[in-house]
Amino acid sequence: MEDILNFWRPRLQSILRVVAAFLFIQHGTQKMFGFPAPQRAEFELFSLMGAAGTLEVVGGLLILIGLFTRPVAFLLSGEMAFAYFIVHAPQNFWPLLNGGELAVLWCFLFLFFSAAGAGPWSLDHYLAKKRRTINR
Repeated sequence: MEDILNFWRPRLQSILRVVAAFLFIQHGTQKMFGFPAPQRAEFELFSLMGAAGTLEVVGGLLILIGLFTRPVAFLLSGEMAFAYFIVHAPQNFWPLLNGGELAVLWCFLFLFFSAAGAGPWSLDHYLAKKRRTINR
């Protein structure tokens, strides 16, 4: 059983990264384009929502393909911590009551990817493998 778990652990890490990025991108496309759900306010690029939407789309795409995963995930983790403390925490201490559960979850999920990396099914892994081959 341990062999099966060891085989699948890194692959499931890659799958988790792809699914999380796909879901995260939708928050950015909602802010920027009103898709897949209508946006709450007019999109202004040079605003907090504009910066958030841009980070969510561009950063989410990089996480999705697994390119520059660690630094991008660290940046997105910080964005979500910032979002929690600026938007949600002032309303109430408890994330369930202030609507901040997703911000907290995204924050720690991206913090995990900043430490663990993208997994084997990623451009980061492919490029590292290619570099090792060239340097031999």
